[in-house]
Amino acid sequence: MKRIAKSLVRPSHLQLIEVAQAIREKPASDGDDIAFLARQLVQATLPHAAPRGMPPEWARTNGNLTLAIRPGYKTDQRSGKRVCIGYPFGTIPRLLLFWITTEALRTKSRRLELGAILNAFIREIGLNPATGGGIRSDARRLRDQMERLFRATISFERNDDVGQGWLDMQIAPRGYLWWDLKEPEQGSLFTSWIELSEPFYEAILSAPVPVDVRALRALKRSPLALDLYAWLAYQSFLATQRGWASFVSWTQVMAHLGTDYADLRDFRRKAKAAIAKIRTVYTLLNLDFVRGGIEIRPGAPAVPCRQRKGL
Repeated sequence: MKRIAKSLVRPSHLQLIEVAQAIREKPASDGDDIAFLARQLVQATLPHAAPRGMPPEWARTNGNLTLAIRPGYKTDQRSGKRVCIGYPFGTIPRLLLFWITTEALRTKSRRLELGAILNAFIREIGLNPATGGGIRSDARRLRDQMERLFRATISFERNDDVGQGWLDMQIAPRGYLWWDLKEPEQGSLFTSWIELSEPFYEAILSAPVPVDVRALRALKRSPLALDLYAWLAYQSFLATQRGWASFVSWTQVMAHLGTDYADLRDFRRKAKAAIAKIRTVYTLLNLDFVRGGIEIRPGAPAVPCRQRKGL
């Protein structure tokens, strides 16, 4: 009967169930099961899809906080001309940011060694190097999104009634990436590395948000699910610290991380589907859908309190 029941469950949902069981049996420890993300990137997130028409700047506003991104440029090897690299978008730069934040906290260093073998790094963030060097392979998509993320300029701007503050920065203004997409298993002669900017490194050290790596890997196909998971983990922590529930309207949630969607109804439908997946792997998340939005109540954090180093 169990075999028959399993055959009726979609593979993606079965994976969520298996991850949920693993998390229940063994809560996240100080080792490989915990990842972190800078709090600012939880409050305002990257594009879910490539911005249409390559605008000079892409921005998302959450309350009085605005995240803006300007794409970087590089020299084209064939033409010798400067070309726009494009915007970081989708799941890969999100997984990269989790890895970068976690690694910087672990090493206490702005310089991060990405590893001489590309596959080790791909597996580190839950991707599959076995897809080879094709145009849709994880290795090629990772290289593309690394360039987009590391070379872009990211700005945080906060406005209120008494003033305005801002921070313009690159995540990694220095670095070297070395790989052979045709032979991803082959070790390179040089070590790939990046050096984080001082402002971004300071942002990482200031109250990072902890999450469970196993949940990230289970949700990695959806940028919306990754964003909502990190955001709900943070909001659950805040509700627990305050001791009372908080209401967030769908309009506010969409302004925070859903500006890529056609309208509020479309976003709400997709967000509810993503939250259903999140609740499968984050079983102690205490929330309800109420009229007009979400009510987030005090509950257990995504990572047990004794293991958390952030927030």
